[in-house]
Amino acid sequence: MKKVTKAIIPAAGLGTRMLPISHAVPKEMLPIVDLPAVYYLVEEAVNSGITDILIVTNRDKEAMENFFDLSPEYISVLEGKGRVEAADRIRRIANMANIYFLRQKEAKGLGHAVGRARSFVGDEPFVVLYGDDIIFSKTPVCRQLIDVYEKYGKPVVGVKPVSAEQLTKYCSLKVESLPGEENVYACSDMIEKPKPGEEFSNLSILGRVLLTPDAFDIIDNLEPGAGGEYQLTDAMAKMAREGGVSALEFEGDRYDMGSKLGFLMANVTKGLLHEETAEAFREYLKGLIGKL
Repeated sequence: MKKVTKAIIPAAGLGTRMLPISHAVPKEMLPIVDLPAVYYLVEEAVNSGITDILIVTNRDKEAMENFFDLSPEYISVLEGKGRVEAADRIRRIANMANIYFLRQKEAKGLGHAVGRARSFVGDEPFVVLYGDDIIFSKTPVCRQLIDVYEKYGKPVVGVKPVSAEQLTKYCSLKVESLPGEENVYACSDMIEKPKPGEEFSNLSILGRVLLTPDAFDIIDNLEPGAGGEYQLTDAMAKMAREGGVSALEFEGDRYDMGSKLGFLMANVTKGLLHEETAEAFREYLKGLIGKL
């Protein structure tokens, strides 16, 4: 079994739910306190043992490349002012991993975006971190998926129970419990954006999957699915029906960074943990709650 060292972050969406700011600033670059959302995806991958990361973008997202690049000008200014720690932080970000960028020239869906990464992945297993989904957890979710993959040798999807309303926006999985497991299931089918009555269960994929390289042949032969796009879920459904997929109900809190509410919630969560803001922000929130 090959070690999982590669990750794909699809980040080519327009971010229309975050308009008007996303018209000028990529939603992946919107800050969670003092770091852009995409940083947390890269950090999760790196902390899971990933060494090579491909971010799939479009023509208006050069800011992501600039963020992960080394900035000699900033480093020079910071060191000149004695802010050595801040300069070192910029260096660490630039050297987190081998980070590559590839444009998805046409917006044809998540399956199409992942399919663009075939030459990057080669014949290795890989994780996909959905660009809208930030997850804060004790153990990185990618690491949780890798552990399940190393145990069962099958593709793994990260899932959570969701409401009936959310199922129609995401997907629904057909699963069976595995002996001796509390949060790992055998998945034999799934459906993208099911209509009422088409659901298999209330378990839905939320932001993280681990796939094997045979996924690319399936993606190459996909027909347009929900929304007229090439859906990654349709490819994974075929993998589930033909060879089986593991489903992990992961530990962690997920925030939808494609929505204004998710963006605010993620900032509150990190703001209460950040060493520069935690104490004062906590007192501010206490006072604010009293006024609600």
